[in-house]
Amino acid sequence: MTTGAPDGEVARRIDELRSLVAYHNDRYHRLDDPEIPDADFDALVRELRALEATQPAPATPARRTATSQVGAPPSALFAPVVHPVPMMSLDNAFGPEELRAWGERLVRQVPAPVAFACELKIDGLALSLVYEHGRLVRAATRGDGVTGEDVTANVATIAAIPGVLAGAPSDLPELLEVRGEAYMSLDAFRALNERQAAAGLKAFANPRNAAAGSLRQKDATVTAGRELSFWAYQVGEVLPGAGGRIPDALSRTHSGALAWLADRGLPVNPERRVVASLEEALAFCRHWEEHRHDLAYEIDGAVVKVDDLALQRRLGATAHAPRWAIAYKFPPEERSTSLLDIRVSIGRTGRATPFAVLAPVLVGGSTVSLATLHNEDQVRAKDLRPGDTVVVRKAGDVIPEVVRPVPDDAHRARRPWTFPSTCPSCGAPLVRLPGESDTFCTNLDCPAQRVARIAHFASRPAMDIEGLGEQRVELLVSRGILADVADLYAFTAETFAGIEGFADVSIANLLAAIDASRSRPLHRLLVGLGIRHLGPAGSLAMARELGSLEAIAGAGEERLAAIDGVGPVIASSVAAWFSSPVNQALVDRLAGAGLTLTEPGWSGRDGTDGTDPEGAGGTDPTATGADPQGGVWRGRSIVVTGTLPGMTRDEAEAAVLARGGRSPGSVSARTWAVVAGESPGAAKITRARELGIPVVDADGFAAMLTTGELPDRVEGAPSEPPGS
Repeated sequence: MTTGAPDGEVARRIDELRSLVAYHNDRYHRLDDPEIPDADFDALVRELRALEATQPAPATPARRTATSQVGAPPSALFAPVVHPVPMMSLDNAFGPEELRAWGERLVRQVPAPVAFACELKIDGLALSLVYEHGRLVRAATRGDGVTGEDVTANVATIAAIPGVLAGAPSDLPELLEVRGEAYMSLDAFRALNERQAAAGLKAFANPRNAAAGSLRQKDATVTAGRELSFWAYQVGEVLPGAGGRIPDALSRTHSGALAWLADRGLPVNPERRVVASLEEALAFCRHWEEHRHDLAYEIDGAVVKVDDLALQRRLGATAHAPRWAIAYKFPPEERSTSLLDIRVSIGRTGRATPFAVLAPVLVGGSTVSLATLHNEDQVRAKDLRPGDTVVVRKAGDVIPEVVRPVPDDAHRARRPWTFPSTCPSCGAPLVRLPGESDTFCTNLDCPAQRVARIAHFASRPAMDIEGLGEQRVELLVSRGILADVADLYAFTAETFAGIEGFADVSIANLLAAIDASRSRPLHRLLVGLGIRHLGPAGSLAMARELGSLEAIAGAGEERLAAIDGVGPVIASSVAAWFSSPVNQALVDRLAGAGLTLTEPGWSGRDGTDGTDPEGAGGTDPTATGADPQGGVWRGRSIVVTGTLPGMTRDEAEAAVLARGGRSPGSVSARTWAVVAGESPGAAKITRARELGIPVVDADGFAAMLTTGELPDRVEGAPSEPPGS
């Protein structure tokens, strides 16, 4: 077809080609059963690209195809997207007994028999796709579950995701949210790292990180070249279409909904199964645990869901996870490799942490060449010596760990490793503090400390300056451009003139991210300052209590220690930090740069009455004071200790804060309840029992998050907060 054809004929051919490309792409990527040779498919794509180039405007995301309909690059910062239905995480089962225990809890709540839908747990990045009348209008990352990032332009380059759903528009919902996982196949991952190596760039650690990094690019053309794929695994929000009805398949069973999505052209993983019992579900999990490496992509477990959607609604959810689904996590994998060396890195507080340099080894589907060794005592306890053959484990597919050496004759002949006496970065003495396991560099001007402090300030939990990672910080520090965090706010485009790796777009994006960080709430700034012992929970507690950086700096150790969630150790560290003339000068410069030095929503009281200001917290959904239970725990202190299944300590504490409560690190007479997970602090449990404070387990805490009240069976249950 020539570009001189009538407009209507061109439009019809474009629509025809889009359908053909989508069909053959589905045959190739989803069904693994292509009908035409690759060369014929490539010819269709080339013709489609040529015809689309004749159109007066770029194709919209709803009309995108495998030709990478990128359009204009997105703005410097991704726009926030609030999910109408929160994108929750899943509780985990780490073995057959935990899966059976989950099933037993279900049986107590729903009638038997229960059918289960079993799927693979793809190791990728969760996405929400919104279709209006069958056309893709928005794509967003999960983010924190409540607010994600608008990545529509980038998702438009993923050929596996249809821009227009198959079927008559009259048969489609007015609005359909499809949830799924963006991932990178193993072949695409290997090809990407080969291109990285050829260009002299750093290799990606694993397919999941490569997929996430590729999707969250400012320039969608980068995403287009990364060969991302997608599996749909859930239907989210649905609004009725023509005739005021929702398709029956979307309202009856989960498996039926997935089949309906597949018929509409969305890629749905074929390795799924509906079973009639939990033992059959366990057999599915065990099969894929044994055959996980037979797949062309990474999985880190299997997911078991109640198939009946009415039962799903009846079971509901806890504060963070649905009760009707669970992730069966595969056990960590172990491999042996050579321990080439043991070196020491210097962190932002000067802490010297030993780490292992390993001969690269594939563990859990990704290549591991470095692993933390934590501290001097850990190296000694494991008796690790450079040159050893060691066992490496990647627990949870996240943090590589050196488990032990192979105790052969060669190991015994090697000299034990000793901790260095001087800093590898600046040469200053390394000192181990009395009674502590950590060793520190004593030079506050150590270049490694400076880099770590600035990188921490720019990190997501702190000021969230995207594009300012540790490598860039190290480059700018080495150039003499960046000495401390206040220098960031004097940057201009001219600052980066002649520096390799800083093009006009990346400079503009970085400057925009730095400017946006000025509006971060006070508690995020406190985290960014990197004060020893002060974490997110303590920062939020101080910001809510005192309201301004000036008030915190002038409060004194005793006043700070009286704040729930702070205590004497944090208070001493914070008071000492603000008493330093160097730090005072830094704060003055940050104030002059226009950073937010107050907590948004603080009531304006000076905090001397010890009350908790209402409505504090800025825009972080876990720390806003936005209270789904109407302030049900306001004035109450809930201490969390031990490991809770499916929830990190920070998430548990954030759930308490979101309901108006406090989550201090120690038990006192004012504590209302203690939440005890696995391996809780013995001293905290003992103290709670001495004071008659209720101690609840993980299930009890889940019930508390739903009802706002203590469960019926606890170790003592006062009706009002002690000390209130």
